[in-house]
Amino acid sequence: MKVDLKDTTFIIPVKIESHDRMRNVITILCFLLDNFDTKVILKEVDTDSVFKKEVLPQIEGYVEDSIKNLTHIFEQSDDPVFYRMRYLNEMLAMCDTKVVANYDCDVLLPTSSYLMSQEMVLNGCDLVYPYGQGEWQKQIFADDEMVSDFLSNDCDFKILESKMNLYDAQFGHVQFFDRDSYIKGGMENENFRGSSPEDKERFYRFKKLGYDVCRLDDYVYHLEHSRGRNSWPASVQGNPYMSENFALWEKLEKMSDEEIKNYYTNQPYLSKYN
Repeated sequence: MKVDLKDTTFIIPVKIESHDRMRNVITILCFLLDNFDTKVILKEVDTDSVFKKEVLPQIEGYVEDSIKNLTHIFEQSDDPVFYRMRYLNEMLAMCDTKVVANYDCDVLLPTSSYLMSQEMVLNGCDLVYPYGQGEWQKQIFADDEMVSDFLSNDCDFKILESKMNLYDAQFGHVQFFDRDSYIKGGMENENFRGSSPEDKERFYRFKKLGYDVCRLDDYVYHLEHSRGRNSWPASVQGNPYMSENFALWEKLEKMSDEEIKNYYTNQPYLSKYN
């Protein structure tokens, strides 16, 4: 019997740039679609669709009829920068459920955390972080054999924990939103290009705007992966917009409650989704 997450849609932006990234996408999609009655929207941006060629054939047999709950969108682009915030907003605008989960393609949660996060949003939370703040991240150093065993053994998390380190968790990974609050609160700020430090800004923004930000004290499992251009935002080879992103964060951090409200009320990117 699948867990009832019919009130939730997962939105997942991806660029499948390595074998371990592809393995992680396969793992999280098999887990979500096989264990939950839910919807998943995945947007892939690349020069060619690795998902359609390599991922979809591997998950179709595992999830069977649940594949109908997956919507795959492909955008052809040779831009080396991954505009994550725009992709999330485009998927958010497609959602018709009360709850929307902004979901990284490399993370898993205990089954109870998904259900509890949905219930917390349905009961009044505007934003839920389904993991604790501090050493609540379990870094999983997986290989093909490990994830195959995980999926073949009813997704037993003890299998993943055989190669695990505890690490810090703060604001990234996955957040469950009330869809209307997500939109009214400014959606994802598309003025942050590439990645970082939008995760931190998102948390402080929704707190400052007076939304009910809630948290679970449980673990998030991060499936580790090799680091490409879009995975090391602070490196020389990483996001070329990093300086501008941090300057924007410093500007927003200093704004008063009223100033931040006015800023997000008047952002031009929001007009695309009205």
